[in-house]
Amino acid sequence: MRGYAPHDGYIAPARRDPALFKIVIAFFAVEFLFTLGITALDYLLMQVAPGAALAMWDGSTPVALSLQLLSFGIMAGAVILVARAFYQRGAASLFGPVRIAARDLLRVFVAAGLVFLAVELLPPWYGFEPSTEFRPLLGWIAALPLGMAALLVQTGSEEVFYRGLLQQQVAARFSHPIAWLILPNAIFALAHYENGIDPTDAAQYVIWAFAFGVAASDLTARTGSLGAAIGFHLANNAYSFLFFGEQGAPDSGLAYVLLPAWVPEDGLVGPVFSITLLIELAIVGLCWLAARLALRR
Repeated sequence: MRGYAPHDGYIAPARRDPALFKIVIAFFAVEFLFTLGITALDYLLMQVAPGAALAMWDGSTPVALSLQLLSFGIMAGAVILVARAFYQRGAASLFGPVRIAARDLLRVFVAAGLVFLAVELLPPWYGFEPSTEFRPLLGWIAALPLGMAALLVQTGSEEVFYRGLLQQQVAARFSHPIAWLILPNAIFALAHYENGIDPTDAAQYVIWAFAFGVAASDLTARTGSLGAAIGFHLANNAYSFLFFGEQGAPDSGLAYVLLPAWVPEDGLVGPVFSITLLIELAIVGLCWLAARLALRR
């Protein structure tokens, strides 16, 4: 496709070794190293400071959640090690041109962030329940630099794996866009399946994650670097982690507004393709469109 011309240069390093079996092995190698690293970190923390370790994985305070997000750096390290060992490729080949990546990251982060801001500021407006909690504003602002840095590590690590290594290698093996738009993002979506929650919510999350991943892959292909995808991902996760959370729920440590915990009714299972899901998919589409306008590609 004409709009995907920059993608050819982005996947050029992967063309040296496009074997399908190697892609599969590389994927499992990254997953193994990431799991091993997280397990080792968990063990070390439990030996040194058990209370801090439990708080970190619960993510109920700003520092704890930031440390949890920073632990995704282990994934990025695993991807870089596998790329070097399996494909003799350096880290730079996974990100694309640094100058372009940095420029596109900022542009897309701002553009997608403005969409989320508009979603909150434009009608319809919803009031907060009386039991809603608000963190002290100055304390929340003080935690933002660490939180944003941690989110950049987390989103960048996921992007370098799914839209970096996997997308590049799949595209080198299968030239048609359908292959590299679908295969890496199907894996990305399944990785977001949440065990232990309502099955309808879990299915909706998988569908949403797939659509989000396809949008990020499209931006990567149009720009020839990971910058736009990271900015797109960072804006989404900043909105998700920094503004709203549930009281007493995991991963709420950086949220300014703490909403009352939602308790589903017993036996209540709604349709997978609900109005809520369609709205969330529409927001992904609007963020993607805003990114396209910001990039002019």
